[in-house]
Amino acid sequence: MSIEVKLPELGENVEHGDVVNVLVSEGETVTKGQSLVELETDKAVVEVPSTATGQVVKVLVKKGDRVKIGEPILTLEAAGDAASAAAPSPAKTAPEVPTPPPAPASPEPAPPAPEAPSVSPAAATSAAPVRAAASPTNGHRAPPAPAGPSTRRMARKLGVDLHQVSGSGRGGRITSEDIEAFVRGRLSVGAPAAPSASQEPPLPDFAQWGAIERQKLSGIRRKTAENMGVAWQVIPHVTQFDSADITDLEAARRDYQAHRKDDKPGKVTVTILAMKACLAALKAMPQFNSSLDLANDELILKRHYHIGVAVDTKHGLLVPVVRDVERKTIPEIAAELHDLAARARERKVGIEEMLGGTFTISNLGGIGGTGFTPIVNYPQVAILGIARARQEQVVIDGKPEIRLMMPVSLSYDHRVIDGADGARFLSRIVKMLADPFELLLGL
Repeated sequence: MSIEVKLPELGENVEHGDVVNVLVSEGETVTKGQSLVELETDKAVVEVPSTATGQVVKVLVKKGDRVKIGEPILTLEAAGDAASAAAPSPAKTAPEVPTPPPAPASPEPAPPAPEAPSVSPAAATSAAPVRAAASPTNGHRAPPAPAGPSTRRMARKLGVDLHQVSGSGRGGRITSEDIEAFVRGRLSVGAPAAPSASQEPPLPDFAQWGAIERQKLSGIRRKTAENMGVAWQVIPHVTQFDSADITDLEAARRDYQAHRKDDKPGKVTVTILAMKACLAALKAMPQFNSSLDLANDELILKRHYHIGVAVDTKHGLLVPVVRDVERKTIPEIAAELHDLAARARERKVGIEEMLGGTFTISNLGGIGGTGFTPIVNYPQVAILGIARARQEQVVIDGKPEIRLMMPVSLSYDHRVIDGADGARFLSRIVKMLADPFELLLGL
């Protein structure tokens, strides 16, 4: 019996992925659960397992192909009764029929890394949810529309009846792009067409001035571009700067590291100490640990503290999230961040490990620079930037002294945070970093 192995659901709002490597060949016998292909989706590389045991008849994808959820990646000739183990086609599954929510849901797009990424158009995210007229059923409930769970969640959020949407996927499967197109069409009814806020003007032909080379964007670079574009369009950014005297903190950190007795991996770095300083500031000023829900006129205050830390990799910037920072000791955070960063550089960190962040830290001190303006990781409302510390002459009690000064910057969403509160938040962090005892009191 021939079985089509299809690309399964890979996570919320993940609709497709790029094939990085095909791990099997035609004629090869595979077992259920064996990895078939490596797929780059958003900012992670995942292995897609076989849903059955059998012999590979035909491989339908190759390196570089973009595959949508539900599309077949290869066919198998089932071994014995292994065919019963194959996953059913998404078009034949029977998930619940989505019903419009009683009140408009938040139309905000999910972010990257450290929130769920989204490709919702600006028009869809800035207008009220679009509700389609119910499809006629002649008194009978219509069969479920062919769509995955993440697409159904998107439809519920925007108030879209999936039965009114034409699917472009294999077998008429509805994707998030189909919902976006449907919403754009509804919004444009009765009004002249207008370009999306994210639409860029066409590029000139650069080849007329000299030699050029075109490089295909990696999944990471493409998703970074999408997320940064959304954040810059949606959030009115303000960035404030300060400088922390970390002379005493650095001395204490080096002394602790030299005499450290626990056996946990990972150095205690300034980034980890900054995470604890941020935790204290977030508890004192909870609006910095929130998200803005304009559709419902609400500010969502998060009573959990999951801090994302930007990691520089050769593949691009990744932001794994350290969860429940308030419940972990400094050595525990050091060990967890060490593991996350190592796996991020090897592209082994999972998508779920880059979701759910409530605040982000980006430390460029290891590279250099005197300061920078980080972009808020939407739908978070603030991000801390750290630049390289350097010896500077400062005046203390009327006398010049050489101190180790570290530039810090705070970018925030001015819709949620006023400038005065931004200054107070950053000053609180600077004060704790300047005094190890003050930091200890804030833990």
